[in-house]
Amino acid sequence: MELLRDLTLILLATTIVGHYSTRIGIPAVIGQLLVGVVMGPAMLGWLKLTENLDSFAQIGVIILMFIAGLESDLQLLKRYLKPSVLVAILGVIVPVVGSYLVAISYHLPQTESLFISVIFAATSVSISVEVLKEMNALSSREGTTILGAAVVDDVLAVIILSVLVSTTGTAVDGHASGNLLVTTLLQVVYFVAIYFVVRWLAPYMAKIGDRLMIPMGATLMAMILCFGMAYVAEVVGLSDVVGAFFAGIAISQTSARSVVDRHIEPVGYAVFIPVFFVSIGLNMDFSGIGKQLGFILILTVVAVLTKLIGAGGGAKLAGFSWHSSLAVGAGMVSRGEMALIIAQIGFAAKLMSTARYSAIVTAIVLATLLAPFLLRLAMNRVTQGQPDRSKVRPVEEEPHA
Repeated sequence: MELLRDLTLILLATTIVGHYSTRIGIPAVIGQLLVGVVMGPAMLGWLKLTENLDSFAQIGVIILMFIAGLESDLQLLKRYLKPSVLVAILGVIVPVVGSYLVAISYHLPQTESLFISVIFAATSVSISVEVLKEMNALSSREGTTILGAAVVDDVLAVIILSVLVSTTGTAVDGHASGNLLVTTLLQVVYFVAIYFVVRWLAPYMAKIGDRLMIPMGATLMAMILCFGMAYVAEVVGLSDVVGAFFAGIAISQTSARSVVDRHIEPVGYAVFIPVFFVSIGLNMDFSGIGKQLGFILILTVVAVLTKLIGAGGGAKLAGFSWHSSLAVGAGMVSRGEMALIIAQIGFAAKLMSTARYSAIVTAIVLATLLAPFLLRLAMNRVTQGQPDRSKVRPVEEEPHA
């Protein structure tokens, strides 16, 4: 009864808040997070994170990362490989260094500082995609590079997260150092196995799904692969979201991609994913956060500037103009769900205190809210700098001698 009451309250509140958030130009995910803050222990105390709700939230983050992998366009990456890789690599390195230096300057422990740097390395371009769609710039050189870089960025963030969770997890759990070598070898085997899953297992499972004489056979096979890879990832010391992400990439390379995407999104976004974002808000505690306002402000500024400089610098090295480079950098500023997922994993692994976790989530939200405004401003400058093709007279060819 308690679970049904909580689910009803969460879904009702996130539906209303999500609608009005989108209407006024704020990402729906931010509205969902604020529902958890307002209704949770931090303010009203109407909801608390029970074991059942936490299970729903865990399924939500697995499905969310599966969808992220499913929608990763590897063909897009191949077409814009050079600029995308440059933008992604510098867009990860610069924020990692900047965030780490901020954390260290506040005398945070080494492990916590490293984890914070990984949080702000991540990018979520779902908000940027909406802005680019509104401006009819999604297929522009800037828009396509942002999308391509997002694929590399996600993969890099997930791999860094995997390494950090496995090594710090070993330290936190107090396992013998000898186990670290075994764990690392298992993880290497896991990543090698991903190639075989993408190349052979996923297409084979998609074919079986098509032949099954039951509704949504292909989607069921995809979810078996998703949960199976998430489980094995946990067994070898990685996070379950790593397995879900690469399961999504594997299915994205099969003929079942569009069918699975069409079936799984309603399930995820109707129930499990809203519960996940609300659960982040339920974990927040604002007691003593007033003392961290300086930390939040500096971290937010660094989060924005390091993506502008890093990702924008990568675009400039790839031959983009200054205005176009700034637009690419602005398109990578949004942290959104990727950063929130990583922050939640760190919090669950006891790598951050509750007060610090609340400060980090606040900085993520602020950076995400600034992102669409920066992208609109930058893309407007790109548009203004381009000549109006309709008013440019074609150059006449000289007659041949």
